[in-house]
Amino acid sequence: MLFHQYYLECLSHASYLIGDEDSGRAVVVDPQRDVAEYIADAERAGLTIELVIETHFHADFLSGHLELAEATGAKIVYSSVAEAEFDVMGVADGERYTLGPPEANPVTLEFRHTPGHTPESLSIVVYEHADDEVPYGVLTGDTLFIGDVGRPDLLASIGFSRDELADMLYDSLHDKLMTLPDATRVYPAHGAGSACGKNLSTDLWSTMGDQKQTNYALRAPDKATFVELVTEGQPPAPGYFVYDAILNRQERELLDETAMPTAMSYDEVTTAIAKGAMLIDGREPEEFAHGHLRQAINVGLAGRYAEFAGSIVPSDVDIVLVTDPGQELEGKNRLARIGFDRVIGYLAEPYEVMVQHRDDVEVASRLTALAFNERMKEIDDIQVVDVRNPGEVAEGAIQGAIEIPVGQLPNRVDELDVTRPTVVYCAGGYRSSVAASLLRQRGFVDVSDLIGGYAAWTESVQSA
Repeated sequence: MLFHQYYLECLSHASYLIGDEDSGRAVVVDPQRDVAEYIADAERAGLTIELVIETHFHADFLSGHLELAEATGAKIVYSSVAEAEFDVMGVADGERYTLGPPEANPVTLEFRHTPGHTPESLSIVVYEHADDEVPYGVLTGDTLFIGDVGRPDLLASIGFSRDELADMLYDSLHDKLMTLPDATRVYPAHGAGSACGKNLSTDLWSTMGDQKQTNYALRAPDKATFVELVTEGQPPAPGYFVYDAILNRQERELLDETAMPTAMSYDEVTTAIAKGAMLIDGREPEEFAHGHLRQAINVGLAGRYAEFAGSIVPSDVDIVLVTDPGQELEGKNRLARIGFDRVIGYLAEPYEVMVQHRDDVEVASRLTALAFNERMKEIDDIQVVDVRNPGEVAEGAIQGAIEIPVGQLPNRVDELDVTRPTVVYCAGGYRSSVAASLLRQRGFVDVSDLIGGYAAWTESVQSA
């Protein structure tokens, strides 16, 4: 058996290529939207991808099932209860699928319906040989993570209450997954950093036995306690989640991951902005602070670019990119991973443009922890904004700070006073640059962000 896990750090997303090397037949599970790597790896191993299996309708990324099916001729597989607008092969609870003739004792997949994170969620039990008693592993999608379980509240806005889904999730875990042998490896669809749970481990796999002993949700003594545990303290869902959950059900345009976005002149960019386009500057916060076009919002490519762009940019607006030369295609494709396809182009020769149009360039204020402390003493009406998630805030915060997670900031800007000097902070300085640039774009004049974030401030207080 060939079993390969792919891990996309910027979305904390795991996907899988599973093949029977004797028969040359393979499947891909939960693919990202740019699919060239799966195709290349399968060809290199002499495998033909015949199924694209989705564990559920994902909310945190736009899956590559349509792209991979178009490129390979593979069938798209969902749970038999899933309702999609394209042709799918629905699999029943307990159904098995072999990647070779029975006499060859091939790699075998067993589908188990595990609703809870979503109603159509399924898990895939993988047997290296059809007659094995102990599975090689189980692909749990967003039902079971390492250290956590899938959050049950993401579909509350489109017809399902979180308590209903949490009830389903408990039964799925106890009746379908925890019955597997302790030695069964657990391979989830996400790791630490994903907003699909609140306590995900940095480990990319575990065993069922280990999860029974260490996973807080699996150790809940009863269903009522479980529901309470998994429905409290979840991080705010990025704004694009519902958009992606719906789009993953639909027919849509396919991504050409090799197609460069269009180069645009300064005049073309300013015209597009005047018509409602948003300018996303993907350079590092330090580089952005040294000089950027006035309307630009800073979402660094080196971080969780698509997630935070999708948190602050509406899904129905045009986007113009600013990147370091050579990163334009990367910027387009990473936004496409969450279905943000309205990238109309990129600013050509950005550094030359900023030299030529200095009147449209501004410098962003960034404060060290020491400078921030001095400013707090000097300015009575300073407005401090904490853009971390509630779970982070609960572990400590700067006294008096207004708490607005960065993903909620576009809809909560009115809670802030545009006339007051403002300092924004996060955990380490990435999200605060995103938030501060958004506030400037919304008309705030005196805005700074805290270099190094809360961690740097805490260290400065302790060493004072």
